[in-house]
This record gives sequence, C-alpha cells and structure tokens, in this order.
Amino acid sequence: MDNLTHSLTGALLAQMGLKRLSGRAMATLVIAANIPDIDAVASVLGRESLAIRRGITHGPIALLLLPIVLTGLVLAWDRFRPLKQGPPVRPGMLLLLGYIGTLSHPLLDWMNSYGIRLLEPFSSRWFAGDTLFIIDVWIWAALITCFLWSRRREKRGADWRRPAWLGFSAICAYIAANGLITGRAESETHAAVAHLHGREAKLVVANPQPVTFWRRTMLWRDEEVHGKMDYAALRGLSNTAAAPVPNRLDDPALAGARTRPDVKAFLFWSRMPIVIERDGRKFLGDQRFDSALTRDQFLIPLDPQAGAP
Repeated sequence: MDNLTHSLTGALLAQMGLKRLSGRAMATLVIAANIPDIDAVASVLGRESLAIRRGITHGPIALLLLPIVLTGLVLAWDRFRPLKQGPPVRPGMLLLLGYIGTLSHPLLDWMNSYGIRLLEPFSSRWFAGDTLFIIDVWIWAALITCFLWSRRREKRGADWRRPAWLGFSAICAYIAANGLITGRAESETHAAVAHLHGREAKLVVANPQPVTFWRRTMLWRDEEVHGKMDYAALRGLSNTAAAPVPNRLDDPALAGARTRPDVKAFLFWSRMPIVIERDGRKFLGDQRFDSALTRDQFLIPLDPQAGAP
C-alpha cells in the first residue's frame, strides 16, 4: 500500500489505546508502519531496483530486526530530547509497539496484486491477496475520519479510543468484503477459461480497481497465452469473448536480452511477464500493469539500441 495508508494505520493504532503504553508511542508506531519501505532507496538503481522492492526488508529477518533498531533509535532520541510531559518512555513497550507497527506493513502490502516476497531471503516466492487497490481512497477516508474524530474527543476529555476502534472494525469489515469479492471473481474466472477456451489457467490475478472497489480486472494465463476479463460484484464476469494473446516469452528478442541487468531484474520481479510489440519495437512488460505500460518502470525495451549500458 502507499505510505500515507501505512502512516495513518500507525496513527490509528496509537489512538486505539496503544499510545498509553509508553511515551514516544505515536512516533514509534507511525515510523514502524513505514520502516520496511527503506528498500525504496534502491530506486536510484533505476529498473534494477525492481529486484529489491518488497523483498528482503519485508521478509522474516528484517521484520525481526527492524523493530529492535527502531527502538534503539527512539530511545537514543529520547535521551537527547527527553519528553517533558505524557507517559514515561518504557523500552519494553516501545519494542512491542515497534513490532506491531512493523508487522502491519507486510499485512497491508499483501492485500494488493503487487504483492510481497514474504519469505525473502529464504524464498523468492511472491504472496499477493489481490484484495485492495494499492491506493484505496475508502480506507484513506476511514483512517483520516476516525483519527481526527478520536483526537477531537481526546481534547474534550471524552472516550477517544472508541472512534479509533470503530474505524478499525469498519476497515477490517471492508477488507473482508473485498476478499470475498476477489475469491468469487477468481473462481468464476477459472471456470470461464476452462469453458470458453478449453484451457486451465495456471495463474489468475484479480486486479482491484481504484474507487470502484466492487470491480476487478481479471487476468489469467498459462504457459503459452494470457487473457483478460472484467468482473463486478453484482454483475459477474463480462468481456469474456476476447481471444487469448500469446505470452511470447520464447521471442528471440527476449532470449537475446535475458543477460541484461534490467531484464534479469524485471523477470525476477514480474509475476506475469509478457512480450509486446509497439510501433515496430518489442518490449518486456507485466500483464498486471498493461494500463501503465507507457511508464518506463513497467516497460523494458528489448531492441539492441535501447539496451542497458
């Protein structure tokens, strides 16, 4: 998910009552909720950064060590700039909050079709829930509304934890409903591919849509071809008649570029690689991001003159 969602999640967790456990709790939870994204510094590598994103810093070793490092940094800052009011800083509680905030990050990242490599470095397998769009405005609205509501009640001396818990419960229910939509959509897509095309879909991905959370773009593929359908919660599948398109992973242009660092990184990262041709040029792309294939990050030119240095 985006970092605003992660930050607001940490803040809402604090308002649910966790900030009473220790001084510096709010800051610890917000930072911890974002800290696995330190792999974003790899973006200076360009396309090669795709091999690093949502990998080692989202895996078990990092999830074990990052809260310890964060707790040490917070304690060092508190020694340099001690709190003058509020609850005392309790190292054990700060460490617990660091783990809660940090673990919320891969849980949310798992919700979209981008996915995470949850077992890195022990396994490079991708895990993806295909449940939420990577930027969900409805979750934004719930997080912001309930956080501000909670803070307002806190200033009045009223029960400030209740609004935060209501928001948390509503978001959990929303995620569960979206999970049910995705599960039904993927099941119907498997059946439709078998019935309409006589093929067994080896991979089906439900791409949630922005704003219209009840809709999915259904992507399927086997070793040779791929296809796309649309799904809406009340309508079911539509646009099912389109013929499958070859994946073209045996294309000579790809074979000749597989040793390039950017191509190797992209193939390692991609869950649904495809080769496409536009304006007489061949590109390596990912089926999940076909609407964004004009963006350099998701489109690798395979022709020699555009090769990596």
